[in-house]
Amino acid sequence: MKITVFGSGYVGLVTGACLADVGNHVVCVDIDAGKVERLSKGEIPIYEPGLDDVVKRNHEAGRLQFTTDIKSGVDHGLFQFIAVGTPPDEDGSADLQHVVAVARSVGEHMDEYRIIIDKSTVPVGTADRVRDEVAASIKNRGVDLEFDVVSNPEFLKEGAALEDFMRPDRIIVGTDNPRVTELLRLLYEPFNRSRDRLIAMDIRSAELTKYAANAMLATKISFMNELANVAERVGADIEQVRIGIGSDPRIGYHFIYPGCGYGGSCFPKDVKAGCCSTRSMRISTAISRARWWPSGGSRSNPIPTICVRLPAAC
Repeated sequence: MKITVFGSGYVGLVTGACLADVGNHVVCVDIDAGKVERLSKGEIPIYEPGLDDVVKRNHEAGRLQFTTDIKSGVDHGLFQFIAVGTPPDEDGSADLQHVVAVARSVGEHMDEYRIIIDKSTVPVGTADRVRDEVAASIKNRGVDLEFDVVSNPEFLKEGAALEDFMRPDRIIVGTDNPRVTELLRLLYEPFNRSRDRLIAMDIRSAELTKYAANAMLATKISFMNELANVAERVGADIEQVRIGIGSDPRIGYHFIYPGCGYGGSCFPKDVKAGCCSTRSMRISTAISRARWWPSGGSRSNPIPTICVRLPAAC
């Protein structure tokens, strides 16, 4: 299959390299000429174990190419992946200017049917905005062309991105066209063989799934950090507590390791952006006053309240 990926950052490069590695012909488009030149020489701008070998192997085989030519990218692929950055805006919401720019470019240059796939982490309703931008660009050209927009969020962990893409625990596809679902199923078939991991849903549900997943994981980490503070106050061993609650299948062991908090490129901005964009994603839980707290609580030894929530600014 012929695939175009807009953006050669973390998500775009991993997506393009992995899709090429199973036999597809992938063109990655980036506006940064210096980055394109380095990638064409086999120089990887990010560190991800094993990614350099996959990029080099597929570039040498002719299955993975890099360019700054937007028109050639639009002309190339039936599947047009949008994998550009969505940095925080001034109010904490996701800045969609790069996503919108790609959508506009696709509409300006496409000459036949295209499937436009949002791979970037974007707020609910972004697919509608992408559709409107593409449609407006096509209308301005005075032509009538068919296209579809899909939400296909990524769930990659830094340090294990190749494994996550090649052997995903789920593949979320949000579309309102059953034909497109089957085309995406065919595209992801090499990664979906041992059992059916593809979950089809409507577009807005797919968009919200990404933010909901990040918010849930961030909540678990935050909650365990607060429990660690409680354990220190009462003389409990948080590691034993973790084992005790993790054995409950409803909770599980994943993402309940206490530590210095969550970071990386996703959780801080995505949790806040998801909150700002939906205005209803607020998660809180509390350990309220209880008789077991030493001395019943006092000014020097207050009874803690654990509240895990999205940023108050939202």
